[in-house]
Amino acid sequence: MAARIGLVKQLHCALLKTKLSALSAGIRRCSALSNSESHKEFTSKRVRRKFIEFFKEGYEHRFVPSSAVRPRGDATLLFVNAGMNQFKPILLGCPDPRSEMVSYRRVVNSQKCVRAGGKHNDLEDVGKDVYHHTFFEMLGNWSFGDYFKVACAMAWSLLTEEYGIPADRLYVSYFSGDAVNGLPADEETRQIWLSMGVRPDHVLPFGMKDNFWEMGETGPCGPCTEIHYDHIGNRNAASLVNADSPDVVEIWNLVFMQYNREVNGSLRPLPQCSVDTGMGLERLVTVLQGKRSNYDTDLFTPLLSAIHQCSKAPAYQGRTGEADVGQVDMAYRVVADHIRTLCVCIADGVYPGMTGAELVLRRILRRAVRFSTEVLQAPEGALASLVPTVAHILGEAYPELHIESERIMDLINQNEVQFLSSLKQGRRVIDRTLSNMDKDSTVFPASVAWSLHRNLGFPLDLIDLMLEEKGKMVDKKEMTVLENEYEKLRFQSEEDNGNRVDQLDLHSLAELQSQGVPYTDDSQKYCYSLGSDGQYVFQPCRASVLALYCDASLVSEVSEGQRCGVILDRTSFYAEQGGQAHDQGFFTKDGLQDVLFPVKSVRLAGGYVVHQVTAAETLRTGDQVQLHLDEANRLGCMVKHTTTHLLNFALRELLGPSVNQRGSHCTASRLRFDFSVKGSLSVSELQQVEELVQHVIRQNAEVHVEEVPLSKAKQITGLRTIDEVYPDPVRVVSVAVPVSDLLNSNTTEQASVELCCGTHLLRTGAIRDFVIVSERQMVNGISRILAVTGDEAKKARETGQALQEELESLAVQVGAASSLSIPAAQMLSKEVGLLMNAVEITPIPQWQRRELQTRLKAMQKTSNTTIRKLEIKEAAFKAKELLVKHPNKPVVVDLIQTESISVLMKTVLQLSKSTPDSMVMLLSHLQLSGKVLCACQVPKGSASGSAIKWAHSVCARLGGNADGSTDVAKGVGNAASLTDITDILHWAEEFAQNKIRKAS
Repeated sequence: MAARIGLVKQLHCALLKTKLSALSAGIRRCSALSNSESHKEFTSKRVRRKFIEFFKEGYEHRFVPSSAVRPRGDATLLFVNAGMNQFKPILLGCPDPRSEMVSYRRVVNSQKCVRAGGKHNDLEDVGKDVYHHTFFEMLGNWSFGDYFKVACAMAWSLLTEEYGIPADRLYVSYFSGDAVNGLPADEETRQIWLSMGVRPDHVLPFGMKDNFWEMGETGPCGPCTEIHYDHIGNRNAASLVNADSPDVVEIWNLVFMQYNREVNGSLRPLPQCSVDTGMGLERLVTVLQGKRSNYDTDLFTPLLSAIHQCSKAPAYQGRTGEADVGQVDMAYRVVADHIRTLCVCIADGVYPGMTGAELVLRRILRRAVRFSTEVLQAPEGALASLVPTVAHILGEAYPELHIESERIMDLINQNEVQFLSSLKQGRRVIDRTLSNMDKDSTVFPASVAWSLHRNLGFPLDLIDLMLEEKGKMVDKKEMTVLENEYEKLRFQSEEDNGNRVDQLDLHSLAELQSQGVPYTDDSQKYCYSLGSDGQYVFQPCRASVLALYCDASLVSEVSEGQRCGVILDRTSFYAEQGGQAHDQGFFTKDGLQDVLFPVKSVRLAGGYVVHQVTAAETLRTGDQVQLHLDEANRLGCMVKHTTTHLLNFALRELLGPSVNQRGSHCTASRLRFDFSVKGSLSVSELQQVEELVQHVIRQNAEVHVEEVPLSKAKQITGLRTIDEVYPDPVRVVSVAVPVSDLLNSNTTEQASVELCCGTHLLRTGAIRDFVIVSERQMVNGISRILAVTGDEAKKARETGQALQEELESLAVQVGAASSLSIPAAQMLSKEVGLLMNAVEITPIPQWQRRELQTRLKAMQKTSNTTIRKLEIKEAAFKAKELLVKHPNKPVVVDLIQTESISVLMKTVLQLSKSTPDSMVMLLSHLQLSGKVLCACQVPKGSASGSAIKWAHSVCARLGGNADGSTDVAKGVGNAASLTDITDILHWAEEFAQNKIRKAS
């Protein structure tokens, strides 16, 4: 490795020498350039192109397009947040050997990055200043085992010669070293900068915090050198570098990856040094266009102009803080930033949703809508109208923005309509609550804020902002209590009938029937259709309150805060049955549209649909209510339920008629299916089941539903039923083949056909994708499948591919493990074990999990065999040395160097085999921990003493313990110094000698 690094140094030093004279002339020329000359030259598009062309044409870099902002199989990230994310497999040494990535040596690109949510989260700061963004572009060049610190010369040449930045405005920092980590100062980098003519007072040392970059708690890392720019100029601004000054900003970071942070915290040289550089395009363009704000560059000015044209607000003036009256300019920045993020994310397949990155994007969209409509007074649809402007600005680099523009606009408009409706209702709730509060009170009830958050999807920070405008704030302590209570309720068993108000008791049911209360008409749960835009449209539902059930009895009225069961004359809510989870949503009461009655559960009880609610206001029998269905949750359940039918059909098709359904459950997020089968499915069978289901999804087959007499339905060929009582008439659900054809036997086509009361898709294409993430035998003869669809299925595939790549990398290392040291081989074995655990618990295709597990078990066996052979080899060598050192001695006590108790014991056994009449004890001192390992053996049947007693006596003196038998024993203790070890060696030998003397 030293020879290789030396060669790299020679190469980059040679290149540096050839560049120095040109660089010096360039520096002098660039220093003379006026800013006004450079401003006219550099549009953002040209800056980006210049960066890429500089490295492609001047230094033979390969251009690799930006990856999508959704991480590829990396569960640790919500979004790609740095240029190196897509190259992580190379840096970690685990690229797919069959992929193009394995050939990368020199790379350049501009990477789309999002920092919102997770560890790197700039969302709350966006708009308040002129430089924070949720989306930004990271310009970067990489070397993977190619050039090294010559990157400094490349960077300086680009900045000063190509971009024309005056050299006297630039300051460079380098790593000053760290005694704790045993790292010297990076004098090599310092000398490189000085040799290029950078003034000594512009070359500044900084420590681990600023100039040592790490990927995470473990992994590749190394010293970095940063280039900073002084916006003011004509002064010495060294004291402002890394001082959070807006006048002196970092523009480029060059990381020299030469170490790996090990699990134990130590640093180990990498087998291949790499360079990872990153320069924010927005900040660079700000410098080159002579601006002080990123929002004053051509990356944003067209957007700000477009926002002004579609709003009623005055033009953007770039104000911040108190000077920004009414937060108008903050709103401009929020909308401009957020629409860029929305466009890029949606084009890359991240849509606003309810979990993970999708939830973060939903929050970004709602924040943008609010500032657009309420502060800038833009009309509905204004946000989506900005999409073409974003595509014009960024589309040259990211053509997917042009391709996906219509989809982006549609999604933004749909989400805006939903949120504006919720926003109006939420504002009414807030205004009504404020009107009922004491005028002197500044604390807003947490219960109301929590209801807005849970039932209308309001982000908590948005509620805070809306209240801040009115000089109020949420009671944070009470909010914390509500959050904690919610978490507890999530885990509370729904089968605890003692507190249930959604299941009627026998007497209440009889009372309802005796009073002539009609059963609930729930036919409206099936009233939905596909709109012209391909989206599902659910019909509204108004109903009358027929009965209220509270404290185990029917009542005519409930008060605010009481939990009760509500029975309506009609409902659009699906009650949990047939393996499908109940619907979610809320009621509003006529005359009080801003009062929400959240529906916690929906159950069937003797023909009545019971909605469990907590009353937000007095509710009486006879009241009229409007039902508001959580459409996203319902659609998720429909997707999973239709998929369950396809899975059931696929299993029967593949495995034969002996397969019978034994249970199922569908929620918005996943499906569970239990079925009878002999043993677990094979890898091939799992793959075939997935393919059969995916085939029907790709067909976008129509789902046919018809109510027919039960006796007639049971005559349908291939009908799937389970052991339960069916209504008559019964709903028949058939995929691809009309029910009438099945009834009349007009088709020979095999189809999924079941009796089912659930809600289903109208066409199968909405499922989009399907992956079985688990399949195991629950009991003998019954297996359970867990499966996901849509984005979750895609994510499972990507994660599986990432684990596959990691396995391939480990397989190469395991194959060459015989040349490793024992500690290195043991570490490799540990890595195999960690990967086995990751494969076991991570949602990936089950067929792939089985394949990976089979290979990993074989790798673990190979690894263990290798370690055992290495230990035997080392033990034999050490025993041979000891045999020469202690010939024909009745007692052998000595100290050897090993960190393995296994090696220590094997050495004892080898030595005892050569000297069968000797008592043998070996110790090993682990100096870092102070631990002492002990192993011993005495001749079999010897009257001289017991191995366990000998080991126990020695280890006890060292504050430890031992176990074993009369012949062989091992143990562990502690020793602070070598003096202690010497003493214990003498003591152990004397102990054995005394035993021998007593025996004789």
